[in-house]
Amino acid sequence: MPSRGRSNVSALLEVPRGWDEASIAPQQGRRYLVTGATSGLGQATARALRSRGAHVTITARNLAKGQAVVAAGGASDVLEMDLTDLSSVRRGAELVRDAFDVVILNAGVMWTPYQLTTDGFESQIGTNHLGHFAFAGLIKDFITERLVTVSSIYQRYGSFGDGSLQEIRRRCLGQVPYSSRDAYGDSKLANMLFTEEIQRRRAAGGWSFIAVAAHPGWSNTNLFTQASSSLGLMGTMASWSAHLMAQSAQRGALPQLCAAAFPALHGGEYFGPRGPGQLRGTPKVVQPAARALDADLSSKLWEVSEELTGVTW
Repeated sequence: MPSRGRSNVSALLEVPRGWDEASIAPQQGRRYLVTGATSGLGQATARALRSRGAHVTITARNLAKGQAVVAAGGASDVLEMDLTDLSSVRRGAELVRDAFDVVILNAGVMWTPYQLTTDGFESQIGTNHLGHFAFAGLIKDFITERLVTVSSIYQRYGSFGDGSLQEIRRRCLGQVPYSSRDAYGDSKLANMLFTEEIQRRRAAGGWSFIAVAAHPGWSNTNLFTQASSSLGLMGTMASWSAHLMAQSAQRGALPQLCAAAFPALHGGEYFGPRGPGQLRGTPKVVQPAARALDADLSSKLWEVSEELTGVTW
């Protein structure tokens, strides 16, 4: 099994402290796909790339909202896709006909009440991981340079219990006592494990693209506001604090923009804000939780993901 070389990559790669949207090189002739880009981080990411000249395709669960983003100049075109329904994911993948230099798996949900997706998956891991796992697997031959997965600082709170195949499967199917925050942590840990496993498998798979990840720190987005509303008084306080202290969606999008457009990456890098606690600031390479680098856990999650989605990479 090849070494990830993460510590060496982190030591060698230095992102300038002032790196922001204006630091992105001209992107004329380059093609990007961003999932879930009708608001928040995804919309900010698509707009930034469009402003640098890129062709940007977005996906949207609500086609009318996606078309409004296109009409406003925030994207080039839109694909309709609902990550909570694998039949919709397959239809969306079938619409991909041209290659993309970079695909950014941005769409997500956070701290939702217990519910299952159309295919019987716990909704947070179903949306944040399994839907993206299936979509990326179906279009992998159309990705030429990078696959960027947007995780969260909450990846450090994910666990997948004892890490067995049975426990991973049960959590994906919502068959454990439910905590919205624990389920979210598992889904964001899954994003990191997915990135790591692609890096481990890419040579054998013959994939030309590298996999990298990013997290936005503490960003004041619609996703955070909606998620906080489900937590009662604690959520109200969190939402109020975010309005006062969290960074904007435009600033929160910088780590994933860096992951998508910063030159000369090796694969496996993880970008986040450089400020205290990785909550705010311009992007830099950061270190994930040790659990996110567990090769045995990432391999088992991959096996369960292929089994549940029916998508074999």
